[in-house]
Amino acid sequence: MSNPRVLCLGEILFDRLADQLGRKLEEVESWTAYPGGAPANVACALVKLGTPVAFIGTLGEDAPGHELVELLEKIGVDTTGVQRHPTAPTRQVNVVRSLEGDRTFAGFKDYDTTEFADTRTKADQLPKELFEAADFLVLGTLGLAYPDSGQAVHRALELAEQYDVKILLDVNWRPVFWTNPDIAPQKIQELFKHIDFIKLSKEEAEWLFDTADPGAITYRLDTVEGVLVTDGENGCAYCLGENEGKLPAFSLPVVDTTGAGDSFVAGFIHQLLTHGIQSLNDPETARRIVTYASATGALTTMKAGAIASQPTQDEVEAFLNSHQV
Repeated sequence: MSNPRVLCLGEILFDRLADQLGRKLEEVESWTAYPGGAPANVACALVKLGTPVAFIGTLGEDAPGHELVELLEKIGVDTTGVQRHPTAPTRQVNVVRSLEGDRTFAGFKDYDTTEFADTRTKADQLPKELFEAADFLVLGTLGLAYPDSGQAVHRALELAEQYDVKILLDVNWRPVFWTNPDIAPQKIQELFKHIDFIKLSKEEAEWLFDTADPGAITYRLDTVEGVLVTDGENGCAYCLGENEGKLPAFSLPVVDTTGAGDSFVAGFIHQLLTHGIQSLNDPETARRIVTYASATGALTTMKAGAIASQPTQDEVEAFLNSHQV
């Protein structure tokens, strides 16, 4: 796909999901590896919805790394921003699951969190030409946990500002990635003055802002154009422009919640690019955009794995038509 409209910066990895539900790490007998990593999930979900995307991040020169680059290319994600590290391995994450299918990150396969290739993204190798042509940059906060990738995040913010690219931050708080989780809030808060949209889970909102009210968070952040707070089966709340609202979740049989929030982000951005950011000033349109995002997230929970389960544009539209929203 030429001229990606969205750039997704950060980690791509394998989530090793426990095959046995409701067991502790040491009790799991077998694992199934699924491609994941929030920014990569968003990238793939956007392509499936019909928005051209580039992924920027670093992989090892190893079999998992080759497999993930191949996957991105097969789906149609632009990989000119992918860096490869000669010695650092591609990240693999152990994920245990409750009987209900909810997941907990339980550490990493064979290595310390600081040793993986995704921590080594080089700021000076971010392709400027991608930023020149893009409308949106999507990033998480895990890169901030390491010196090199942290610099790359800040360089991406500079380039986005230089080329007038809108920035969406998905907090995606994962303490297991940080060697010192106590420094995380300050490092995350340093990003707030640069961003245009922020997506938080309810827990993340309460952790960073002591409230899950999107209007209150918007007021605190002052410069953002939109705040989205998701809360699993309880739906989501939003403040977009002047418009605030709450939406219930779609009730569907959940197989695996992995990547649902990333698909939500993809649905939101896809709709913003379709309707234009100024459309958020209309309360009806703002609500429709968030409803579309919710449907994209909900459909992703019906199958295992984050990327394999993402819906196409036609599937989201058919679902919304059948649910008369």
